[in-house]
Amino acid sequence: MTDPHAVTLDAWDSNAAYWDEYMGEGNAFVTVLQWPAIERMLPVQPGMRILDIATGNGLMARRLGRLGAQVTAIDFAPQMIETARRRTTAEDGSVTYAVADVTDEEVLMKLGEAGSFDAALCNMALFDISDIDPLFRALSRLLRPGGTFVYTLMHPCFNNPFSAHMAEQEDREGELVTTYSVRVWGYMTSANRLGLALSKQPKPQVYFHRPLQMLFVSGFATGFVIDALEERAFPVTDVPKQGKQLGWNGNYSEIPPVMVVRMRLGTGD
Repeated sequence: MTDPHAVTLDAWDSNAAYWDEYMGEGNAFVTVLQWPAIERMLPVQPGMRILDIATGNGLMARRLGRLGAQVTAIDFAPQMIETARRRTTAEDGSVTYAVADVTDEEVLMKLGEAGSFDAALCNMALFDISDIDPLFRALSRLLRPGGTFVYTLMHPCFNNPFSAHMAEQEDREGELVTTYSVRVWGYMTSANRLGLALSKQPKPQVYFHRPLQMLFVSGFATGFVIDALEERAFPVTDVPKQGKQLGWNGNYSEIPPVMVVRMRLGTGD
């Protein structure tokens, strides 16, 4: 793969319409795993200034806007921004969209003066970004002292490009019992791998896998500390649909596919 960043941009531009049609205003991952934790970690106050990073079709930007936030939503894929604008109405409040590449620190700093934002959100996208260091450096200046950065992502330990869902059946004293598990054969080494966020999407995109220590150190190096973390799994009551037993559902209620983190910027005191 000669230029993973370029491959990623081409993929998300090509997948924008398909993604928007499939995702709409959210799926079970959004409503069950992501949004409840985001609401807890990022309580919105009217007039709060929030930067929504890698907004996709804008579903999180609209949710934040309807709660009263003043949202600046960015994505590096122009077609994604177009789908977001088409979906957004006056009922979604104050939401402004812009095309911006978060691997370019200078571009990010054009979004506002130092301390322009109270908080930032990046929902399920850090693993789509080829280099996250420029983003953290920019956020350390764009956020006000004490401001927060909340991000959700595929859990690097259990839901990474080097894992597989498994089902094993055994005869346990005359009863056939199926045990569901995840097999992981890669974690410690950062790596890139093509994959599908959605089945049948036009083009695969690049997953940029990072172990937790590498993910967190980007924030620590720029003055952030972690003050909240949740590992999110579907409840055991989430019964899989026919033929979907190996998808993320109640069969895997002990294994979290999503992690939600809040980092807070130091005040300098």
